[in-house]
Parts: sequence; C-alpha cells; structure tokens
Amino acid sequence: MQDAFTGQPTRIRGRTLPGADDRAALQHDHERRLEALARLGAAAAECGLRADSDRDLVVLAEDEVSLLEAAGPAWAALGDAIRAWRALLPLRTLDDFGFLAAAENPLEEANARLRRIGGGVEAWAFAAETDGSVYKFYLPREEKRIGSVFGFQPGDEGALLAEARLGDYRGLLEKLLLIHALGGMATEVVAVTPEGIVVAKQTLGQPLPQGDDVSGVLPAGLIEIPSRFLRANRDHPRLLLHGEEAWLVADLHARNFVRCEDGALRVIDLVAAPWPAPVAASQSLMADWLKRVRLDPTASVLPGARDEEL
Repeated sequence: MQDAFTGQPTRIRGRTLPGADDRAALQHDHERRLEALARLGAAAAECGLRADSDRDLVVLAEDEVSLLEAAGPAWAALGDAIRAWRALLPLRTLDDFGFLAAAENPLEEANARLRRIGGGVEAWAFAAETDGSVYKFYLPREEKRIGSVFGFQPGDEGALLAEARLGDYRGLLEKLLLIHALGGMATEVVAVTPEGIVVAKQTLGQPLPQGDDVSGVLPAGLIEIPSRFLRANRDHPRLLLHGEEAWLVADLHARNFVRCEDGALRVIDLVAAPWPAPVAASQSLMADWLKRVRLDPTASVLPGARDEEL
C-alpha cells in the first residue's frame, strides 16, 4: 500500500488492523529510528555541532553539510548519518498533507483531505477522508520542546515524585515505540515538517466515553508499582520492562484507549520515561524489587511478604 499523502509504502489503512508480520516490521522501524537519531547526535558532536535542542538535529536537511563532507571523515560520517536519518523520518511540508503551510495557523484552516477528530496539548488528530486512517500532528512548543515525558525528583521517605513535563523528540519517538510494544494501536511515523511537527499515523478506532473506568483493561505486561517507590501525577502509573530498560508508563485514562474492529481495547497514547537508574541503584530496596520483578511481575516489595501487609 502507498500512503495517500507521501506516496511512501504504508502498513496502516483505515480500521484494518495490521497482521503480526506488519506489526513486527513497524516495531523494527521504531527501533531503527531511535538508533539513527542517536547516531546522528553522536556524529554531529564529533563535528563540533552543538544543538540547543534535538529539534535542530531532527529537521536537518541532507544538503546542509554536503559541501563539508570532503573536509574529513567526521563530516563524511555526519552526511551519512543525516541521509540514514532522513530515510527513516523524511522531511515533508504541511502542504503535502492538504494544509496551507503559509497560513498563520495552518492546522486550523479547512482541509479537504483531512478532517479533525480530536487533539490536545501534544497533538492534533485528523482522519483521512479517503480511508479514515488517523494522522497525528505533534506540535513543537516553547523552547523547541515537543510531547510530554516524566521528570523525577526525590519525595518523602525515599519515594520518587514523577511529574509530566515538556519532552523532546527522542522522548516522543520512545513513546510511540512503547505504545506499539504494549500491543497498542499500530503506529507509523510518517514525516517531520521543516517547522518540527512530527506526523504519525495510526489505525482508526472507536473512542471511549471520557471517564470510563479502564483500570481493569490495562495492557498486559504492565507492573503495578508499590506506592512506597513512586508518586505520579498521571493515571495508572505502571512499570514496563522493555528490552534491558525499565520505564514508567502512565496517563492511561479512557480517552487514551479506543475500541478496534476486533472488539479489543488498545492504547493510542501515554506518557513515559526511563526509570531513573541512578536512583534505583542508590536505594537497595528499590533495586532489589526491580531485579525480582524481571523474574516475577507480581513480586512484592520484600521477598516473602505481601505489599498490603507492609
């Protein structure tokens, strides 16, 4: 299939849920994209390019260092890194998606090809008139920040306080990967615009009424966090073990779920951040619990004791 707006291959169309092979390929793309961003950042640092935000790296065009590539191997490596990155996150204009980029507020203007269906602080969501596929436009905010991540600070009695705050592009791409890794709605990263707007594509689902109780249908693989370790300002904070890393995942309220064509509920959005490893390493009780939940997701704070008894 070809995407109706970019002409590039796509694995998402309307309400149709991608099969297992397509989901695996999408997951692989998310992982490659994060690897490519890390490679780009490292190559830029070798050339002495200091970005005040990763947005400056994310929107680099292929020709911005072409004249310098002959200056030495570091610049040649940077050129290669930019091309590898652009292959995984191409630059597209808002005009490609039916918006008038020259308008003062392009996403607020009428668009014959996309119909707005929702949105909030992080992103605006539109449905394609052709097949209903959902396109999310993640908007940069102040200081070139985008999306939301958790920040951590010490709390009372050793508990961490986790508060959502402005994120960065890596955090946004990590969030989209985690949605997919949790069996959430299939998500494809389509493009980034010169203004730094990230465009993601998702399968269409039926929204849940606001306020519905979803505590009993949270995705499998999420681990309840003992209250003595964490206080968070978002719904249903949970621990997710993905690969070698532990993540805090939350903001799992009804409006971040949809019902799919197979009748299942799937997550479409969340807030996340890597669990702060230095804090865990400095607190023996937390470090021990994190080690044991990798083997047994139901592990209590102390071996052999139930948490409600502590």
